[in-house]
Amino acid sequence: MPGPAEPTTPAAPAAVEQHTIDHVPDHERHGRVRDLFTMWFGTNIAPLPLVTGAMGVQVFHQSFWSSVLAIIVGQLVGGVFMALHSAQGPQLGVPQMIQSRAQFGAIGALLIVVVAAAMYVGFFASNIVLAGKSLHGLAPAVPVDAGILLGALGSAVICWIGYRLIHTLNKVATWVLGIGIVAGLAVVVARGLPDDFFTRGGFTFAGWLATVSLSALWQLAFAPYVSDYSRYLPRTVRTASTFWATYWGSCLGSTLAFLAGTVIGLAAPGTDDTVAGFDSAAGSFGPVILVLFLFSVVNHNALNLYGAVLSLITIGQTFRTHWQPRQAARGAVSAVVLAASLLIAVGLAGDFVSQFVNLVLVLLVVLVPWTAINLIDFYLVHRGSYALGDLFLPDGGRYGRFNPVALVSYAIGIAVQLPFVATSLYTGPLVAPLGGADLSWLVGLAVTTPVYYLWARNRGETAPASAQRNAPREPATSA
Repeated sequence: MPGPAEPTTPAAPAAVEQHTIDHVPDHERHGRVRDLFTMWFGTNIAPLPLVTGAMGVQVFHQSFWSSVLAIIVGQLVGGVFMALHSAQGPQLGVPQMIQSRAQFGAIGALLIVVVAAAMYVGFFASNIVLAGKSLHGLAPAVPVDAGILLGALGSAVICWIGYRLIHTLNKVATWVLGIGIVAGLAVVVARGLPDDFFTRGGFTFAGWLATVSLSALWQLAFAPYVSDYSRYLPRTVRTASTFWATYWGSCLGSTLAFLAGTVIGLAAPGTDDTVAGFDSAAGSFGPVILVLFLFSVVNHNALNLYGAVLSLITIGQTFRTHWQPRQAARGAVSAVVLAASLLIAVGLAGDFVSQFVNLVLVLLVVLVPWTAINLIDFYLVHRGSYALGDLFLPDGGRYGRFNPVALVSYAIGIAVQLPFVATSLYTGPLVAPLGGADLSWLVGLAVTTPVYYLWARNRGETAPASAQRNAPREPATSA
């Protein structure tokens, strides 16, 4: 039911974020669209995209130019989906996982929320491994495990303070890390590249496509939480402006980090540890790189912890519908995620690269059909107009507890990918005839998109009249 009229004058934003998964009212909206450029450029200058970028030459044995082309193609394609999700934030003012209830239903959405939570925990654990190694490289007396703990605690503090600090740190990171990584690469090149730098490796279609997929996935992996960082912007900002600021910030930042990884993968071929390779190849500038990476991984990883916390709170609120979680709840859930991630990170530290490859390839299979359904529903079916209050109702309101159209489409989207999946855990029967190339994500997009769109339109699932004027229900209790 409609709530009281909201003040028209924006309130000064709190230093410590108070909201979690609830709707951000218009009078609390703040920020500028251009902040999204620095948000996504700064957060992408980090060790994990560096490690991922090196996989083209280290794991898939592509040449320098083959890997560069694959990285650029993957970033430009994957960035489209990521930025389209970002543009949803100002229009709805709720986290991405809450908005997914409009497609999957109040209970049905738990499927993708659980997947998203697992993804964030996996990336958080992977990043704190890199934080531990960076700190150990700077101060060998500090064990890697101790560095992992310190990196995790730093990210937890940022997550607890929340939205404003995350944006502020990424404004700093855009300049400091951007200049730092360019300077580091210049030093590596000036010190001399190996004679076979441009001739090592080669082109194989399977390896090239696998590199494209990893690059595209880096962008797609942001999709379940990218609008969480645009939802505080005023509702009046143009959708196109939100899209382009996010798109170019994320694509340029991650491309720079991926290309740096490619260079280091070839310039320091004797190690699978790309961060240590950058330290070694940069000579006396190496410690500067490690300091910058330590800052970047703590900063970047706060997003993964923030996303995991919001996802877990969403799960809890689904079953406790009168709960209004605030800052205290975010702190408590952060502590739980932190403890679990530390256990995972210590286990990952010994065999990081191969474990991480398996993680990202599995994520690709489950993320693709969700992103297709979410975007088609927002832009073509409901056209950005939802009954926001119904998203917080115990029975899901007009969206129900389960939406069989979305859930079956999602299952179809996963099933059609399986014959084309090529991982060390599972290889589909159609991979060998295609020369070993993994085409699963392309098949998933191509099938899920029309299946969901035609089915939803035929069932008459369209935007409710005046849906945007429905104020979200305010739960009775708080935490």
